Amino acid sequence: MAEIALKGNMKVKTLKADFKKAFGASLRVYKSVTCKGAFADDDATLASIRAEGKAGGELKIVGNMQVGNFEKKIAEMYGIGVQVANAKDTELADNSGTISAAGRA
Repeated sequence: MAEIALKGNMKVKTLKADFKKAFGASLRVYKSVTCKGAFADDDATLASIRAEGKAGGELKIVGNMQVGNFEKKIAEMYGIGVQVANAKDTELADNSGTISAAGRA
């Protein structure tokens, strides 16, 4: 089963590319936890866009993880918003589905 390790020193563009390669789904990364407003800069590290008071850390992402749980965990750890989208990045994934299923949609 595909998996990736998310770390604070990882750049946004690396996370998005690794996510796409591992699961086939697209990942949208925002500056705020609400997923409203601007996308995060692709050259920024996750630690640099982390919200004040959030510890960050390492997270193992696996394909059978529910989309909603993954998005919630990133918000809790980093205070940033992420949204999983289909492979073509045209539609957001169902939060009750798995990350791998989103890549096949």
